Amino acid sequence: MNNRIVVVGSINADLNVLVDRHPAPGETLLGSGGHITAGGKGANQAVAAALQGADVAFVGAVGKDPYAAPALEFLRSSGVDLTAVSEVDDTTGLAVITVAKDGENNIVVIPGANSLVNCDYVSSQSALLAEAGILLLQGEIPADGFKEAIHHTMGRVVVNLAPVIEVEKSALLEADPIIANEHEAGLILDQFGAGIDSMDPHELAQALLDAGFASVVLTLGSAGALVADATGITDIATPTVQAVDTTGAGDAFAGAFCARLIKGDSLIDAATHAARVGAYSVQTAGAQASYPDASVSLPSV
Repeated sequence: MNNRIVVVGSINADLNVLVDRHPAPGETLLGSGGHITAGGKGANQAVAAALQGADVAFVGAVGKDPYAAPALEFLRSSGVDLTAVSEVDDTTGLAVITVAKDGENNIVVIPGANSLVNCDYVSSQSALLAEAGILLLQGEIPADGFKEAIHHTMGRVVVNLAPVIEVEKSALLEADPIIANEHEAGLILDQFGAGIDSMDPHELAQALLDAGFASVVLTLGSAGALVADATGITDIATPTVQAVDTTGAGDAFAGAFCARLIKGDSLIDAATHAARVGAYSVQTAGAQASYPDASVSLPSV
């Protein structure tokens, strides 16, 4: 297997705003913050994988605007190959995140340039996709771009369908594994007409296997994770840490998981390492800024 991970996904600039409370319709409030940080699920996962020592290339797009530089900051510093990231005449993907004093947040996402990572653009990167050892996908690009990426790769497909969008079922079933949390797992099963009433992680994982997925990784937050395939279901413990900010923890898991998978780890070993990386990331505010590199001592179970 080629040792390169190719991520086809989103790049966002996150605008963070703090308020005492959320405004009522038509009301103007004063807030604080206003900082721009790097985000986007595709970018988060690519950075996490690169920091864990993987060779990572990215297929995506940013705008020709002031948001592009902060959005690309950690992709650049972590060494991700950005040759296939295009600058387009649109805004860089923007997430406006408003957090109230009680911790409740409102998020408005403007896809911007990410909406142009469609079938035509992804097809133009067919040579890069054909060389991928792992193709890593999420749900923040158009469904036709998602499908096209799978069509052009000969590598292993790993999918974290977040957010859960409608994609062609035959393409989604190429995922080996499908990575999801409990809520996402339920929505994916609904797409297959195989929804179940239970939210028990083992039952959700088995239902996804029964729906046709070759392997499943469920992320369970502070409860850890589980790995399921034809050999059975294995619970993965996570270290106990003091969580400061869980933003991007699932992306840290997915990126670190692929970084170990591309090096030959089993699903279980890769998930065990990824759980430790995810636990490390929640101890610091932010997403990409909180991700460890391979030299960091990770918390133990």
